[in-house]
Amino acid sequence: MTEPITPSAFPGGAGLFRLDPDVAHLNHGSFGAVPIPVQDAHQALREEMHADPDAFFVGVGDRIAAARARIAAHLDPAADPEGMSFISNATEGANLALDALRLAEGEEILVTDHGYGTVVEAAARRAPLNRVALDPRLPDEDAVREAVLAGLTPRTKVAVLDHISSPTARLIASPQLLADLAERGITTIVDGAHALGMLAEPLAGRADFWFGNLHKWGYAPSGSAILSITDPAHRERIRPLVPSWENHLGYPRALEGRATLDYTGWLAAPDGLDLLAGLDATKVRAHNSALVDHGTALLAELPGVVPLPHTEGLAIRALRLPPDIARTPEEARVLREEIAARLRIRVLIWPWQGGGGIRISGQIYNRPEEYERLAAELPALLG
Repeated sequence: MTEPITPSAFPGGAGLFRLDPDVAHLNHGSFGAVPIPVQDAHQALREEMHADPDAFFVGVGDRIAAARARIAAHLDPAADPEGMSFISNATEGANLALDALRLAEGEEILVTDHGYGTVVEAAARRAPLNRVALDPRLPDEDAVREAVLAGLTPRTKVAVLDHISSPTARLIASPQLLADLAERGITTIVDGAHALGMLAEPLAGRADFWFGNLHKWGYAPSGSAILSITDPAHRERIRPLVPSWENHLGYPRALEGRATLDYTGWLAAPDGLDLLAGLDATKVRAHNSALVDHGTALLAELPGVVPLPHTEGLAIRALRLPPDIARTPEEARVLREEIAARLRIRVLIWPWQGGGGIRISGQIYNRPEEYERLAAELPALLG
């Protein structure tokens, strides 16, 4: 049995970021944070772009392809870089994948109630939804898999699934579930917003369409994400949301060519994954998971606060708040901002399935005492 890791400060971790030291940043999962070396690389690229725009934009397509190949090597050495494309964020990936579908009248898309709001809404605009409720108390991946499969109907042709769910912080699109859906002829679209950098093998399972943010756990600049498509036939059906001069080049270059977009974030994105590898990604993941385990245990001691089942090794955790707390989006917003203003702590507060929840994250800039302070001071705001 593996010995539990004692939560501690990651050596030099806080010094890699320019975060406000007077704030406990326990919400990395929402927006990420860019390490200083990646900020510096990003700034150098911007200076190059502004020094000679003609040279930069004329040659940027090949540089984007090279950056994409570097990222592919981190995600899966066997991956085809031409099966991937840079995109701006996971929601863009969802819309691109859904637009590539060919659904007949009456066919439906399966989603779960753990899905991210904008992704579920994007699916609802394309076809009728088969909404599957997953009890947050389901104990493990096998139970989640069985619940999803039980929700299929003869009309279900597509499944849109979270890789790691945003509100409940657990793995849903497991390799076994993806294989089971493929056997049933279901096209799979996986929202991997939290997978890149948090999972050792984010592309395991081979979904038909997979997209994930680089700027959350991959230490990349904001606006950096990847769309991965396994089947060349699916790639041919991808259409840029805004066509440009590169349309004739096909996927992925047609998708990446966006006139005078600031591409410097994409070009700097591989530096984030390089940094993660240099820090030893396995140690980073273990450290981050140990921190949120520590924080969860402390919060679970508060009256009425109940941790939700989670997938071991992840760097985010979700807990239910007392029944009368944060039941609506407005109540959740007010509590979140009150925690930020009065406690100087950043967390995610969300309403879900009739009640409110709190989600915490762990990152190398965090320290155990930040979670201890949250647990000590939060009860005063919960009443």
